[in-house]
Amino acid sequence: MARLPGNDQTSLMSSTVLGLVRASHPEPSVAVTAVSGLLAWGAGHSPAGVAAVTVTILASQLAVGWTNDALDAERDATVGRTDKPVAAGAVRRRTVAVGAVLAALATPLLALTTNPTAALWVTLALVSALLYDWPLKSTPVSVLPYAFSFGALPAFVVLALPGAPAPPAWLVAAGACLGAGAHFANVLPDFADDARTGVRGLPHRLGPAGSRIAAAGLLLAATVTLVVGPPGPPSWLGLSAVAAAAVVPPLGWYGGRAAAGAGGRPVAAFRAVMVVALIDVVLLVASGRVI
Repeated sequence: MARLPGNDQTSLMSSTVLGLVRASHPEPSVAVTAVSGLLAWGAGHSPAGVAAVTVTILASQLAVGWTNDALDAERDATVGRTDKPVAAGAVRRRTVAVGAVLAALATPLLALTTNPTAALWVTLALVSALLYDWPLKSTPVSVLPYAFSFGALPAFVVLALPGAPAPPAWLVAAGACLGAGAHFANVLPDFADDARTGVRGLPHRLGPAGSRIAAAGLLLAATVTLVVGPPGPPSWLGLSAVAAAAVVPPLGWYGGRAAAGAGGRPVAAFRAVMVVALIDVVLLVASGRVI
């Protein structure tokens, strides 16, 4: 194989890196990683502990995102997903698959810098998320990996503290509700494409209207759980968060419809989930009630 000139090699490497970033599902990856770091800070981790939690969750998010795009490359090409770098030819499928394997292997190793119990839970969360990518995406139990993985995330953050304290049940339950709601919201923009390629998870069986109701109800349940779960009466800040959780999802649906009408992808519903998640974590940190 002929060696490319220096400038061409640099351009190829830059294009590959950019393709890997785009294939990692950057918006949710950054959001989940940032929320995890903020939650770790609110739980009382040292700066080193916050860094350990953050890089571990980032590795797991990269593993899940790259696995998804590697497995779905043919489906994405069939439906003309030019926003997907593998399907668009911007990065090789093999490169993304290798990245996914390396990120998956790195996740438990990074988590072991905290303690083995925490590492076990984040590894289980990663395995659950990968099982969604294959084979559970097209089954009636497609929501379960989301619920388990998002519930295990705050459990990992708390268990990663010195002494591995048990995470509060209400915190795990809130994470599970948030993850389940994210699943229903995340699928909404892809109903037509999924129908063409034979994907029939639980949201597809409920339909768009049922999925919107499920997403809104689960997001509201997550926030209510965070407000009433900890000891003591709910604060005004908590009640304000509940009100926001009731208002933000419908705004997301409206924004999605407007984007679809303009010919874009209606991703506002999933962005509404990220907004609710951020509101919830800020609520916890500001109230000092993470654990």
